[in-house]
Amino acid sequence: MADDYLWIETADALQALCTRLGTSEWLALDTEFMRERTYYPKLCLVQVATPQVVACVDVLALASLEPLLTVLDNSRILKVLHSARQDLEMFFNLNGQVPAPLFDTQLAASFAGFPDQAGYATVVQGVLGVNLEKSHTRADWTRRPLSPAVRQYAADDVRYLREIYPRLKQKLETGQRLDWLQAETARLTDPATYRPDPDNVWQRLRGLQRLKSRQLAAVKALAAWRERTAMQSDLPRQWVLKDEVLIDLARQLPTTTDELRSVRSLPESTLTKHAEEWLALIAAARGETKLPPPPQRLSAAQEALVDALMSVLRLQGATAGVSQAQLASRAELEQLVRGNRDVPVLQGWRLETAGSALLELLEGKTTLAVKDDHLEIQTR
Repeated sequence: MADDYLWIETADALQALCTRLGTSEWLALDTEFMRERTYYPKLCLVQVATPQVVACVDVLALASLEPLLTVLDNSRILKVLHSARQDLEMFFNLNGQVPAPLFDTQLAASFAGFPDQAGYATVVQGVLGVNLEKSHTRADWTRRPLSPAVRQYAADDVRYLREIYPRLKQKLETGQRLDWLQAETARLTDPATYRPDPDNVWQRLRGLQRLKSRQLAAVKALAAWRERTAMQSDLPRQWVLKDEVLIDLARQLPTTTDELRSVRSLPESTLTKHAEEWLALIAAARGETKLPPPPQRLSAAQEALVDALMSVLRLQGATAGVSQAQLASRAELEQLVRGNRDVPVLQGWRLETAGSALLELLEGKTTLAVKDDHLEIQTR
């Protein structure tokens, strides 16, 4: 394909582009960034497209993105992105605001018969029948100059995004699911979604089920320390302290530097630098009176009930043409079995699509039965 896109690398060219973008009702948007060596992603390129123009903005060549950020913060202009969360996080980190309103084509595709979290190339092929070039997915976007092929690859990310948007929108309108998408994107455009919360990052760690309350208090303190340290130094959290080492520190609850040295895979240089901080955090966790409750395992009967709910979820998803994962996770169904009713599957469009059926099974109003080699829900 010919280079029918603009390459923006001067302030004057950016201002001229943004003047054109400002008149559009919607624009397709994508970013290229690197974050392998940093906590915060490093923005390298911004691609934008409207029905009239495709452009790549070379962020590394510009002193300011202010004209573009002004366009993106214009609530009159709809922003179309695919799998928008990381891109929106990028812009939030730049100026504390999230581009809105939003149309996420990955979410839209999941309501239009595509698998959950379908990739951009999958959706483009499914909607347009175009097979995208994939050889540059691992490109180093910090390099300059970028090759013509890499530039073209970047431009294509929004070239086809602007084409799949109206088609997916039409499908959702026909299926009366545009409200579903808007409900989902409300969370994505909430700035609170992108504000780091060091005090709660511990909940995402693996292996917590094997720890006692005192050890969980240490995990919480150490994970919060690691997150703040990573943010301050702009380093990946795993570079500051690996997950498995953090869990081992909490499990062993060392009280001296010598005991710290018994923790596996803990470099001496890291230990020397942070030993006093860690020991102080662990000592505070030992004396903590408000301890996180240890995760409670489900009984065998409860696990069987969760399995039954998963079957109902699959059936409801198949009927509605929505992936099971889009409706609820197994963890949510476990919460239902524990008696928690404040879960997403019992709210909004999910309640109508699957939540009511889940509640009816839990309340004994329905049962699962096999009929003609198919599983179905039957009223008692």
